[in-house]
Formats: sequence, C-alpha cells, structure tokens
Amino acid sequence: MAQKSILITGCSSGIGYDAAHTLAKRGWRVFATCRSQNDCDRLIAEGLESFPLDYANESSIQVALSNVLSRTGGTLDALYNNGAFGIPGAVEDLPRAALRSIFETNLFGYHDLTCRVIPVMRAQGHGRIINCSSVLGLAALKWRGAYNSTKFAMEGLTDTLRIEMRDTDIKIILIEPGPVTSKIRVNSIPHFEKWIDWQGSARATQYDALKTRLYASSGPDTFELPASAVSAKLVHALESAKPRPRYYVTTPTYVMGFLRRILSTRALDWIIAKA
Repeated sequence: MAQKSILITGCSSGIGYDAAHTLAKRGWRVFATCRSQNDCDRLIAEGLESFPLDYANESSIQVALSNVLSRTGGTLDALYNNGAFGIPGAVEDLPRAALRSIFETNLFGYHDLTCRVIPVMRAQGHGRIINCSSVLGLAALKWRGAYNSTKFAMEGLTDTLRIEMRDTDIKIILIEPGPVTSKIRVNSIPHFEKWIDWQGSARATQYDALKTRLYASSGPDTFELPASAVSAKLVHALESAKPRPRYYVTTPTYVMGFLRRILSTRALDWIIAKA
C-alpha cells in the first residue's frame, strides 16, 4: 500500500507535536507545520518534514499547501487542524480587535485551509479532515470567552460540513480534548498582556486569581492527560474504517457532554460557575 499522508498544524508543542511523532512512527508521511521557522527547523532535526503555516496569513496557508502537494504529487489523505491560542479575560474586557485576532487563527484559518484541501480530496475520491475542538466547545467556562466562542463556532461549522459531505467519501471529524498537557497557558500570556486592560476593568480585583493561574503554574490541572491521549483518538479517527463523528478526550469532556444533555441551562450554569 502507498504511504498515507497527513498535514498537521500547530506542531511546535503539545497536541500537534505528539500527533506528528506518533503518526510518523505508525508509517504516515507527516507534514508537521508551525508558525515559526525556528520550530520547523527543530522538527526537521527530529526527522519530520516541516515548514511554516500561519493560520492568520492566507498566503502562508496557500504556500504551505502547495508545498505539500508538490511533495506528494498532488494528493493528501488527511488534514488535522490543530493550532490555536487563547486570550484570557472577561468578555466585557475583550476589544473587538482581540476577537478578530483569535477568530482569524482559531476559526477562519481552519476554514480557509479546509476549503483548499477539499478539492484535492474530491479529486482523489477520499480523505479525512479532523478538527481539534475542546471541552470549551461544549461548555463555556468563565474568563475564556474568546477561546470558547471560537470553539463553539468551530463545532457548528464542522457539524454542518460533516452533514454536507455525506454524499462523498470525505470524513469530517471532531476531536474534543479537555485538560491536556500543553503550552497553551504560557502561550496565552502575550495575548492577555496585549489585549486585556485588567487594571481599568470593573473586575480588576477579580483578575488576581486569573493572573496567578497564568503566571504561577501550580502543576497539572485536575484530570489532565498527556498529549498522547489525544493522539490515541486521532489514530482511531484516521485509521478506523468507520470513524466516529466526534471523539471526547479526558474526564471533564465526558462529564460536560453528559451534563449538557441532562441539565437545564440554569443548572449547568450553576455548576460551571463553581469551577
């Protein structure tokens, strides 16, 4: 059988990094992309094929996909949309430009790349597109409004695409992690500092707990799993003859999925507000 190929975004660390190495070990031809050339160089030194892809830059997306197709002869078996970032802060403190910034990467970039890949998969007659969502695409937690909103939007867009693609052999799949070991907290600090005027906020004193969480790591979160737990679900999504439309990862994701089905909005809000 010909070696299968996959394009993965956000591979500098965490979920994307583990996925790239896991699939390479399983015999996949992995194109592991990152925003930074320095991170790409590090992955190349580790034996992966890597080059830049920045979701916020349409030209970068086009160049990266052209690079993939030139190396494969015009085919691509799978796409794993993974890269994302957060902007911690109260919703009332989020400037319009902050939301525009996070949506460009966490949603519009996914959509742009996906729409460029679909014609390739249509032409070859098959393909799998996996979008990495979150437990925060199922249940909104406070102080994470920007990130929550991108993941809720992704869930809706992905569900619609999955239904629309039922008449093709292109499978559309969601993976929904909860707390997973990654650098997303550390990587969100510059975005917090750029966009959130917490000192001028009506909630200034309430930011103390958020800042402690951001700047003073207290170790793994409750129920936190390693990135390999996500990779295990990704392997099933890619290699199963009948992949599931969505894959939960971590206990909080299963719990929130269950509670959202059985509780009223008021009851669920009360539980989440205690988190």
